[in-house]
Amino acid sequence: MWTEPYLETCCRSALHRLTLVADHGRPPGLKDGPCLDRLTNLGLAHPRPDGRYEITDPGRARHATEVLKAVG
Repeated sequence: MWTEPYLETCCRSALHRLTLVADHGRPPGLKDGPCLDRLTNLGLAHPRPDGRYEITDPGRARHATEVLKAVG
């Protein structure tokens, strides 16, 4: 049974972009801001003190099972 909240395509893309930027983080104020906020509320991302968003360990796990699984 699926127990995790559904991620819209745009939020899955934002989650993937967080993996691509690695330690640089995603800056605030971009078009994916609402998705980054949603990912933060789900515990999959968090804003750093400099305002940039970075992926969390649960976000990496979700990315591996939901985003990478769709690719492979």
